[in-house]
Amino acid sequence: MKKNIAFIGTGVMGASIVKHLLKAGHEVTVYNRTKSKTDELVKLGAKWAETPAEASEGQDIILTMVGYPKDVEEVFTGKDGIFQAAKVGAIAVDMTTSEPSLAKKLFEIGREKKVHMIDAPVSGGDIGAQNGTLSIMVGGEKEIFDQLFPIFELFGTNVVYHGAAGAGQHAKMCNQIVIASGMIGVCESMAYGLKAGLSMEDVLKSITSGAAGSWSLSNLAPRMLKGDLEPGFYIKHMIKDMKVALEEAEKMNLQLPGLTLAKELYEELEKRGYGEKGTQALIQYYKEK
Repeated sequence: MKKNIAFIGTGVMGASIVKHLLKAGHEVTVYNRTKSKTDELVKLGAKWAETPAEASEGQDIILTMVGYPKDVEEVFTGKDGIFQAAKVGAIAVDMTTSEPSLAKKLFEIGREKKVHMIDAPVSGGDIGAQNGTLSIMVGGEKEIFDQLFPIFELFGTNVVYHGAAGAGQHAKMCNQIVIASGMIGVCESMAYGLKAGLSMEDVLKSITSGAAGSWSLSNLAPRMLKGDLEPGFYIKHMIKDMKVALEEAEKMNLQLPGLTLAKELYEELEKRGYGEKGTQALIQYYKEK
């Protein structure tokens, strides 16, 4: 059934998700702080809105994918925010990787306003968004998740319900911990093989299908070897996610030394000017030492 959908935050991944929604025949209204990033989507049939509130008015489903928790809060609760205009019974879905505590807070505000709030961060980067193969981790009311499932299937192939509000964000933290810490191993493997004079294309043939195999090794190591540092996911956003995970871990009295190290390395890369590059740019730490 065709839905009226608002999408707020059409960045690297958001724009591809909007294309999947349009292709499926849904009516999509878009908002982005940088209007030019929506030009292609408008040409494809999306409507432009001047504010998150204008985009949300009268919509059945409101999807957001912005940068930081402070951006999420502003988009929902600001004077031109979603909660100012969303109709009773609307479903709002935040796909930003954000704080579990904020997801719970927005859920409670949504309940007061009779707007169903779902946290549904995604994993899979620009490639997953383009191919419609994202992993989607969902928290909130199970009944609302079931209603949204056909929408999620348009751009995700691994859609998992994790529990009450905030559970999707906690699951995403598990994901980011693996990626951030695992990227150290991928980069050190590449640095070692290059120093040893090996053909790294041949090395990847050997190790991607064995016990060392991972998404990052298969998809990002080849980018490293080509010198392609463009973002599927920004270093600056990975640092934000690592800070959230470490703060949540501290609340649970849990020490994560691997993640702490990864955060330190990525912060060093950001100081060197790589914050706008993809997470695979961590290889520069080893090349430039």
